[in-house]
Amino acid sequence: MPVRSCLSRKSPSDCSANGQATVVAEITHPFHPKRGEQLEAATRKKTWGEDRVMYYDAQGQLRSMLTSWTNLHELDSFMSASGGRSWFRVDDLLRLSALISQMRADQDDESAP
Repeated sequence: MPVRSCLSRKSPSDCSANGQATVVAEITHPFHPKRGEQLEAATRKKTWGEDRVMYYDAQGQLRSMLTSWTNLHELDSFMSASGGRSWFRVDDLLRLSALISQMRADQDDESAP
């Protein structure tokens, strides 16, 4: 399967021996067990409603990974402003806090006589 040369405007690319463009994606997610590993991308497309990089594993099986877990994703404004110092947005933490409070209140209601 030929590699699409238009995976990302900023992607690192070179040409393979057969003249097809090769795009290398590095796994950058901080908790992924294969962080730092480089994958030769087969294509990039929206699958299951998410932007994904498709690649072939060592056994030749087509696999996919969220583009946001690689160096091919574009940083959103929050990530740019935080400079990588925070992985959590304030509004997300506030929603999480409200959810935990609600769950605790529900649990207290169930245990009350």
